[in-house]
Amino acid sequence: MARAAGTVCALVSRLLATCAVLAFGLAHAEPYDIRLEKLGAPTTTPSANTDFAIFSRTFAAALTSANLAPPTTLGHSGLAVSPGLSVVMLQTGDANFKLPTAEPIRSPLLIPSVHLRKGLPASFEFGSRVAWVERSRMLAVTAELKWALSEGFAYLPELGVRASGTRLVNARDFDLTTAGLDVALGKRFALGGIVTLSPYAGWNLCWTTAWSNMVDFNRSRTLRDSFASPTAQLDGTDVFNPVLLTDNVHNRFYGGLRMVAGVATVGVEYSHAQLGSVKAEDQSSRALPPVTAFNVSIGLQH
Repeated sequence: MARAAGTVCALVSRLLATCAVLAFGLAHAEPYDIRLEKLGAPTTTPSANTDFAIFSRTFAAALTSANLAPPTTLGHSGLAVSPGLSVVMLQTGDANFKLPTAEPIRSPLLIPSVHLRKGLPASFEFGSRVAWVERSRMLAVTAELKWALSEGFAYLPELGVRASGTRLVNARDFDLTTAGLDVALGKRFALGGIVTLSPYAGWNLCWTTAWSNMVDFNRSRTLRDSFASPTAQLDGTDVFNPVLLTDNVHNRFYGGLRMVAGVATVGVEYSHAQLGSVKAEDQSSRALPPVTAFNVSIGLQH
């Protein structure tokens, strides 16, 4: 009991620290910024391109680990805003996974977010989420479109299909983009005419693409060294092989519960991403550890 209370207190203190960083400027939070040079130069490190692909798929799974919404929509005039928090469990001790951050990440990774949803006619809904990676300058921006196929039937479960895209913003030396398609089932239950509960479960297929800019692996060079020859500034630079969208796909399974009381909403969700394996340069397969997350949100809707 004491250990659980200590863990909760530690997570709360880290969340408050992250909020303080956001309030006073993202430029001061750099320990978890990505530093690709820690993977080694592809021309001199045999596993560098494989490590880049593994990192990209794993980090994408962390950024896309939350839905926090049932398959139903808000109705054509509905609007909802929900601050949320994702507590992402990364297997930082796994030998097949290297996370090239400025300082080692202390799992779990906290990703606070704000989720905005707007109902549309014909059981469609548009949503957008902005998430922050704690102790970094990186943001993840998501756009989504959902369609509730069986909404409004009294005895049928609610079936929803969602398409989404997420892009990492303000990362140095590389770009990361994901595309997702998921299917979810849920059902609303009324309690006393005041509160509704909506349990749901779903399956998400997620594609990842990433590519690096020119990375400097010799950051210790001096100004004099940089002008020693016409090409001195390019010595020690390299580029990783791009991570292709069609070659990097993984499955994510999730389940959650949303409670609505008046205009207030509370949501909880569990997410489990199976990342499969990546083919290394020597044609061997390297299995990736799963990424799990616990998500929670509190918001308003009408």
